[in-house]
Amino acid sequence: MKVAIVGAGPSGLAAAFHLQELARRQARPLELTIFEATERPGGAIGTDEIDGFLVERGADGFLTDKPALLDLARRLGIEDRLIRTQPTQQGASIVKEGRLFPIPEGFSMMAPTGLRAFLTSPLLSPWGKLRAMSEVLLPRGAPRRDESVASFVRRRFGSEVLERLAQPLIGGIYGADPELLSLRATMPRFLDAERSSRSVTLALRRQATRSSQPAHGARYGLFASFDRGMQVLVDTLVHTLPPAALRLGAPVEEIIPTEQGASLRVGHQWTTVDRVILALSGKASARLLTPIDAPLARRLARIDYGSCALINLGFLQRFPQLTGYGVVVPEVEGRPSLAMTFASRKWAGRASEGRELIRVFLGEQLAEEADDNELLRVAQNELRALLGIDATPHVVVIRRYVEAMPRYHVGHLDRIAALEERAAQHRWLALAGNALRGVGIPDAVRAGELAADRAMA
Repeated sequence: MKVAIVGAGPSGLAAAFHLQELARRQARPLELTIFEATERPGGAIGTDEIDGFLVERGADGFLTDKPALLDLARRLGIEDRLIRTQPTQQGASIVKEGRLFPIPEGFSMMAPTGLRAFLTSPLLSPWGKLRAMSEVLLPRGAPRRDESVASFVRRRFGSEVLERLAQPLIGGIYGADPELLSLRATMPRFLDAERSSRSVTLALRRQATRSSQPAHGARYGLFASFDRGMQVLVDTLVHTLPPAALRLGAPVEEIIPTEQGASLRVGHQWTTVDRVILALSGKASARLLTPIDAPLARRLARIDYGSCALINLGFLQRFPQLTGYGVVVPEVEGRPSLAMTFASRKWAGRASEGRELIRVFLGEQLAEEADDNELLRVAQNELRALLGIDATPHVVVIRRYVEAMPRYHVGHLDRIAALEERAAQHRWLALAGNALRGVGIPDAVRAGELAADRAMA
């Protein structure tokens, strides 16, 4: 079996590892080639070690409530290198009128499960709190297949919870407008909680009594990473590849189906295989598939993507005013920053003793239009205004992610089901990547493994 994987991000690398597992299990010879357009594997994840700082290129961790990545770590033999968020720090803060306030203990993305902490929080008005607490009395909503996150939060908990709590927390994770974001595709547990228990708050309270850690907005107790950063995962996956299987700086420019599979062109060289796994963005896959199946390509191209800029700042001193894991900024504040993560407080080993590493996320317009000097200036202004930090950073690393984050609009899962049904007509083709059924790294891993299953079926 000859298989080509286009894209060496986490989804493509996970597909490659699982293909080898399947080939050994089935005692089938496998010839594997991974084409990566850039000069490094890993896609948007990876870690750079810079003068005593571990600087993540993208995501600094992952949620463990989806088991695909934990299971992969176990099979790779790196389970012992997993770490959790530091227990000495808890939760995060939200900006209100330029000041920082802690997310109420027990607040889970949109639902107040800790009554006392929620009622004493200054983040909402008395009316906003009363409206949110009245959710326990509301009837179950009419059955619906999908709904926007904003619609759901507004009808269950009110507009203040949406603007002041849910939007910054959910928007920070998915980089999307809650008015358009699909609840079923991103956080189905809330929709399921309403259907099964009528009240989302009561359902989450019952779950919380079975959990050893309270929620702090983004459920930080469920986050994990690796001792030397997410690069551990990339390096381990690459190490499992056959010699010369990974071809870097090799963008696939054309694919032509053949009687037995497909041929791929890189420069003037053609490679013929039985199966192709496209582990790319929706738009990149669409470009390759347009000459082959225009309706399928159009469906992929319609998946919306967002942008952001990440400014990593390493300081040679500690800042005692930093508490928790970071700060999220509601859109109603009108600030240029979306969030800040205190990486050296969140994870062990991200900065040498006596140092601080802070990640500042800036919005779409700045990411696409501002130069690096402007991004740095804006990030430092935000640190000064919100955290009182006026020190000069020792290390500055700026990353732009332009049209890099898929945004799942309402009805996304139905569109993906139709897209996958269309793709299944091409027996040589399998799709992977985070454009399909989940934006997190565990979702990308699972998509790669499912594509490998299809390729070897």
